Amino acid sequence: MADRYLTVSLDKRGVRCTAKLLDDRAPLTCAAVWEALPLGGDVYHAKYARNEIYALFPAFVDAEPPLENPTVTPIPGDLCYFTFQGTELGTAAYGYGREELARRPVTVDLALFYERNNLLLNGDTGWVPGIVWGTVVDGLDRMAEACQDLWRAGALGETLSFRRA
Repeated sequence: MADRYLTVSLDKRGVRCTAKLLDDRAPLTCAAVWEALPLGGDVYHAKYARNEIYALFPAFVDAEPPLENPTVTPIPGDLCYFTFQGTELGTAAYGYGREELARRPVTVDLALFYERNNLLLNGDTGWVPGIVWGTVVDGLDRMAEACQDLWRAGALGETLSFRRA
Protein backbone atom coordinates (compact mmCIF):
# COMPACT_ATOMS: atom_id res chain seq x y z
CA MET A 1 0.00 0.00 0.00
CA ALA A 2 1.23 3.49 -0.85
CA ASP A 3 1.79 5.95 1.96
CA ARG A 4 -1.29 7.98 2.87
CA TYR A 5 -1.30 11.52 4.23
CA LEU A 6 -3.79 13.86 5.82
CA THR A 7 -3.94 17.51 6.76
CA VAL A 8 -4.62 18.49 10.36
CA SER A 9 -5.71 22.09 10.82
CA LEU A 10 -6.84 24.69 13.27
CA ASP A 11 -9.27 26.37 10.91
CA LYS A 12 -9.87 29.76 12.56
CA ARG A 13 -6.13 30.28 13.07
CA GLY A 14 -5.39 29.16 9.50
CA VAL A 15 -2.65 26.76 10.63
CA ARG A 16 -2.14 23.25 9.28
CA CYS A 17 0.31 20.41 9.29
CA THR A 18 0.69 17.21 7.27
CA ALA A 19 0.67 13.76 8.86
CA LYS A 20 1.46 10.31 7.53
CA LEU A 21 -0.86 7.46 8.46
CA LEU A 22 0.89 4.57 10.21
CA ASP A 23 -0.85 1.84 8.21
CA ASP A 24 1.89 -0.66 9.06
CA ARG A 25 1.44 -0.20 12.83
CA ALA A 26 -2.27 0.58 13.24
CA PRO A 27 -3.99 -0.70 10.09
CA LEU A 28 -7.50 -1.04 11.52
CA THR A 29 -7.47 2.41 13.11
CA CYS A 30 -6.02 4.03 9.99
CA ALA A 31 -8.69 2.40 7.83
CA ALA A 32 -11.46 3.58 10.17
CA VAL A 33 -10.24 7.18 10.25
CA TRP A 34 -9.44 7.34 6.53
CA GLU A 35 -12.93 6.19 5.56
CA ALA A 36 -14.53 8.73 7.93
CA LEU A 37 -12.59 11.75 6.59
CA PRO A 38 -13.17 14.65 6.48
CA LEU A 39 -13.78 15.17 10.19
CA GLY A 40 -13.91 18.41 12.14
CA GLY A 41 -15.16 19.60 15.49
CA ASP A 42 -14.67 21.93 18.42
CA VAL A 43 -11.08 21.76 19.60
CA TYR A 44 -10.10 21.27 23.23
CA HIS A 45 -6.73 21.60 24.92
CA ALA A 46 -5.88 18.78 27.33
CA LYS A 47 -6.17 19.21 31.08
CA TYR A 48 -4.35 16.04 32.11
CA ALA A 49 -2.16 14.82 29.25
CA ARG A 50 -0.37 18.16 28.88
CA ASN A 51 0.61 19.13 25.29
CA GLU A 52 -2.42 17.81 23.44
CA ILE A 53 -5.26 19.22 21.39
CA TYR A 54 -8.22 17.10 20.37
CA ALA A 55 -11.77 16.96 19.05
CA LEU A 56 -14.60 14.61 20.00
CA PHE A 57 -16.75 12.74 17.49
CA PRO A 58 -19.61 10.26 17.58
CA ALA A 59 -18.38 6.76 16.71
CA PHE A 60 -17.88 6.42 12.96
CA VAL A 61 -17.34 2.65 12.64
CA ASP A 62 -19.52 -0.30 13.61
CA ALA A 63 -16.79 -1.92 15.72
CA GLU A 64 -14.10 0.18 17.40
CA PRO A 65 -10.53 -0.80 16.50
CA PRO A 66 -8.56 -2.80 19.04
CA LEU A 67 -5.74 -1.20 21.00
CA GLU A 68 -3.10 -1.45 18.28
CA ASN A 69 0.18 0.48 18.51
CA PRO A 70 -0.69 1.72 22.02
CA THR A 71 1.04 4.37 24.09
CA VAL A 72 0.67 6.22 27.37
CA THR A 73 3.64 8.49 26.56
CA PRO A 74 2.92 10.13 23.19
CA ILE A 75 5.68 12.15 21.56
CA PRO A 76 5.51 15.38 19.54
CA GLY A 77 3.71 14.79 16.26
CA ASP A 78 1.76 11.71 17.37
CA LEU A 79 -1.87 11.46 16.30
CA CYS A 80 -3.79 9.34 18.79
CA TYR A 81 -7.20 7.69 18.78
CA PHE A 82 -9.15 7.15 21.98
CA THR A 83 -12.54 5.59 22.60
CA PHE A 84 -14.78 6.52 25.53
CA GLN A 85 -18.06 4.88 26.50
CA GLY A 86 -21.20 6.98 27.05
CA THR A 87 -20.85 8.38 30.54
CA GLU A 88 -17.04 8.29 30.88
CA LEU A 89 -16.77 11.93 29.76
CA GLY A 90 -20.04 13.03 31.31
CA THR A 91 -18.75 14.56 34.55
CA ALA A 92 -18.61 18.27 35.29
CA ALA A 93 -14.81 18.06 35.66
CA TYR A 94 -14.40 17.71 31.90
CA GLY A 95 -16.59 20.65 30.94
CA TYR A 96 -18.34 19.04 27.97
CA GLY A 97 -22.07 18.89 27.28
CA ARG A 98 -22.72 16.04 29.69
CA GLU A 99 -26.16 15.12 28.42
CA GLU A 100 -25.05 14.95 24.77
CA LEU A 101 -22.03 12.75 25.51
CA ALA A 102 -23.98 10.50 27.87
CA ARG A 103 -26.47 9.76 25.05
CA ARG A 104 -23.69 8.58 22.75
CA PRO A 105 -22.82 4.93 23.14
CA VAL A 106 -19.23 5.73 22.08
CA THR A 107 -17.25 8.95 21.69
CA VAL A 108 -14.06 9.01 19.61
CA ASP A 109 -11.29 11.41 20.58
CA LEU A 110 -8.79 12.27 17.81
CA ALA A 111 -5.77 14.01 19.29
CA LEU A 112 -2.57 15.72 18.20
CA PHE A 113 0.38 15.89 20.59
CA TYR A 114 2.59 18.88 19.83
CA GLU A 115 5.34 18.91 22.45
CA ARG A 116 7.29 16.56 24.78
CA ASN A 117 6.61 15.20 28.27
CA ASN A 118 3.06 13.90 27.83
CA LEU A 119 1.59 11.27 30.11
CA LEU A 120 -1.81 9.71 29.55
CA LEU A 121 -2.79 9.47 33.20
CA ASN A 122 -6.23 10.72 34.21
CA GLY A 123 -6.84 11.60 37.85
CA ASP A 124 -10.34 10.09 37.74
CA THR A 125 -9.72 6.86 35.83
CA GLY A 126 -5.99 6.11 35.76
CA TRP A 127 -4.04 5.16 32.65
CA VAL A 128 -5.69 6.03 29.33
CA PRO A 129 -3.76 4.30 26.53
CA GLY A 130 -4.20 5.71 23.05
CA ILE A 131 -3.65 4.27 19.60
CA VAL A 132 -0.88 6.03 17.66
CA TRP A 133 -2.23 6.03 14.11
CA GLY A 134 -0.34 8.90 12.49
CA THR A 135 2.70 11.12 12.77
CA VAL A 136 3.20 14.72 11.68
CA VAL A 137 5.82 14.96 8.94
CA ASP A 138 5.56 18.66 8.07
CA GLY A 139 4.45 21.81 9.88
CA LEU A 140 4.63 20.66 13.51
CA ASP A 141 6.55 23.81 14.52
CA ARG A 142 3.78 26.10 13.22
CA MET A 143 1.08 23.90 14.72
CA ALA A 144 2.83 23.84 18.11
CA GLU A 145 2.90 27.66 18.17
CA ALA A 146 -0.82 27.74 17.39
CA CYS A 147 -1.49 25.15 20.10
CA GLN A 148 0.35 27.28 22.66
CA ASP A 149 -1.78 30.25 21.57
CA LEU A 150 -4.88 28.08 21.93
CA TRP A 151 -3.78 27.19 25.48
CA ARG A 152 -3.22 30.83 26.43
CA ALA A 153 -5.92 32.64 24.41
CA GLY A 154 -8.64 29.99 24.49
CA ALA A 155 -10.21 27.45 22.20
CA LEU A 156 -13.69 28.94 21.92
CA GLY A 157 -14.78 29.14 18.28
CA GLU A 158 -11.82 27.11 16.98
CA THR A 159 -12.20 23.91 14.96
CA LEU A 160 -9.77 21.00 14.67
CA SER A 161 -10.10 19.34 11.26
CA PHE A 162 -8.72 16.20 9.66
CA ARG A 163 -8.81 15.91 5.85
CA ARG A 164 -7.20 13.73 3.22
CA ALA A 165 -4.12 15.46 1.81
